[in-house]
Amino acid sequence: MSTQVIRHSVLRGRVQGVGFRAFVEREALKRGLEGWVRNRRDGSVEAVLAGDADAVAAMIEACRRGPMGARVDALDQRAGSEDDLKPRRAGELFSVLF
Repeated sequence: MSTQVIRHSVLRGRVQGVGFRAFVEREALKRGLEGWVRNRRDGSVEAVLAGDADAVAAMIEACRRGPMGARVDALDQRAGSEDDLKPRRAGELFSVLF
């Protein structure tokens, strides 16, 4: 059985206005991950990813590249907790928050 992890990430660079949230949602669901993603007022994007450790690691690598038109200058991450998943909308595996 694989290890389940939760990672909390903040991405900086050209990450708003380029379809980054939709990219993260699509890629996370493709990998069977739970969590959420949202834009922050400072121009960064914040995401919480939960699931199989290998799938989360692959998702973080995908976030480093981002969608076409994005440029990720920095990706800060830390271990997350069940509390970090609370902003997700009820009934959704993965939420794009506003």
